[in-house]
Amino acid sequence: MILSRRTKDIPCTVEIAQTPDSLRAYVTLEGMQPGAGDKVIVHGAPTRIGFGEQGVFQCTATLIHANIFGRAATHVLSYLELTELYEIGFSAGSAS
Repeated sequence: MILSRRTKDIPCTVEIAQTPDSLRAYVTLEGMQPGAGDKVIVHGAPTRIGFGEQGVFQCTATLIHANIFGRAATHVLSYLELTELYEIGFSAGSAS
């Protein structure tokens, strides 16, 4: 169980909008929260929406839980990415 990946099909809500102000897509899983390293595959959601339109769609998603090594790798990589942001964002230099 520790090394295997578990999958689960769950219902989800997909909100898509393409307006003059924004282009966005949100997926809300019903009753589940993905963890570090997990993958979500949404089935049946439209891939395009017309300009100025927005819609809410009920679909199915497959949640693939990461194994213990996948979770550990995700935590380590996210920490390294965060420290890279510290280097870039807060480096000493002259202000213009």
